[in-house]
Amino acid sequence: MRTVIQRVQSASVTIDGEIKSAIGKGLLIFLGIEDKDSEADIEWLVKKIVNLRIFDDENGVMNRSIIEVNGEALVVSQFTLHASTKKGNRPSYIKASKPEKAIPLYNEFCDEMSLALGKTIGTGQFGADMKVGILNDGPVTILIDSQNKE
Repeated sequence: MRTVIQRVQSASVTIDGEIKSAIGKGLLIFLGIEDKDSEADIEWLVKKIVNLRIFDDENGVMNRSIIEVNGEALVVSQFTLHASTKKGNRPSYIKASKPEKAIPLYNEFCDEMSLALGKTIGTGQFGADMKVGILNDGPVTILIDSQNKE
């Protein structure tokens, strides 16, 4: 699983002109899934994300996790995170999982994030044309790939 995590003051997902989800201070998590991803990747990634110390403490140092600041999370599926640009100028998405594999893993990831945070999280809609509004805080943007744990 490949993620782009952004620390945000607020974020939202709009589908067909209607807001599906919106959060305040927290993390916007773009999630790309490939065929070799599994429940073990979900467990590792969720633990890594909820413990990332990327929120400011009282001294303005990034030393607090989303749990410690009682932040919110919004998870948006994004198959384009697995784009290959090695050949030509048109990206290939051959590594991105098909919906029948990706949707259950996306849903499980969202459930585990919600459990880890002890609150409902915001989500996008798999396969939908989503408009994502972001007020990036910092900016702080972190890339994590569960296939590169070391």
